[in-house]
Amino acid sequence: MKTSMQNKLDQLTTRLAELNDLMSREDVTADMDQYRKITRENAEIGPVVTQYALWRQASNDETTAMELLSDPSMRDFAEEEIGEARERMVAIERDLQAMLLPKDPNDDRNIFIEIRAGTGGDESALFAGDLLRMYLRYAERNRWTVEMMSESGSDLGGYKEVIVRIAGLNVYSKLKFESGGHRVQRVPATETQGRIHTSACTVAVMPEADEIGEVVINPADLRIDTFRASGAGGQHINKTDSAVRVTHLPTGIVVECQDDRSQHKNKDRALKVLAARIMDKQHHEQHAKEAATRKSLIGSGDRSERIRTYNFPQGRMTDHRINLTLYKLDAIMDGDIDDLVAALVSEHQAELLAALGDSE
Repeated sequence: MKTSMQNKLDQLTTRLAELNDLMSREDVTADMDQYRKITRENAEIGPVVTQYALWRQASNDETTAMELLSDPSMRDFAEEEIGEARERMVAIERDLQAMLLPKDPNDDRNIFIEIRAGTGGDESALFAGDLLRMYLRYAERNRWTVEMMSESGSDLGGYKEVIVRIAGLNVYSKLKFESGGHRVQRVPATETQGRIHTSACTVAVMPEADEIGEVVINPADLRIDTFRASGAGGQHINKTDSAVRVTHLPTGIVVECQDDRSQHKNKDRALKVLAARIMDKQHHEQHAKEAATRKSLIGSGDRSERIRTYNFPQGRMTDHRINLTLYKLDAIMDGDIDDLVAALVSEHQAELLAALGDSE
């Protein structure tokens, strides 16, 4: 293990002892904000220190076994013990490297998922609906909560555009690699000749901005228009100007919300989505600067970048960024995407480790 890494782990071990001492004090809950910070830091450091303790135990086992090499009667046993200890140390060190990687500050955030139909007309809109269902089923499996923010349906079903908010534990960390172009190959329901068509949708996963101060929006930079909502929704739809369109003049970003009867609630939702889009734009601009010096294996998440193909006739899904093909398309479309998410996260960690090695 590198000295710099071991020094870092020794510091974390000392810090964990300090946190445990603080948590054992009778007045620890007097300041609840401070108490939450302490418990959060303890939860983050604890698993790392536990792994480091296992590495040190393996190192001690190696040292003990090496002392037995001088005894001919114990030599075979000692060599076997040394080999096993070193294998454990290598495996644990790999885990520790991953645990010490810089954490994405957005990983714990809730998200907005925006799905837009692309090439393919009605079939693309139907596929947008299928993608939405996939994410909603995945959210259900993880016991996350979902809120519909905005939707624009198509004549034959599905969505021209739909935005949902998903809240829960580690939402962004698991779904942040879904941004990009999603392509589908299948026979549309409207196809009479049985021909396979190719359609596409774009997905944008945006971390939710904190309500206070993270994205400062000057009211003077906004143009807010109200209009009567269209589509299904009951008799009120044509009686009140409840729908809201917010335009952010400096960036040209436009958000429409018309799903609630209350103009105030639609405006509030639109502003939340706007803040997330502005933050997402800033993130992509920063990412573009970083990507200029180092290519990302996972990809930029650019809306135009094709990241995945869903081939229904062959029952397979292929993620082009990591060359992963899974032959369980029905399960995937039903929200069983844990294998895919895990593979994308692992590839991202491998890339970060490689970059860390290059910089040292």
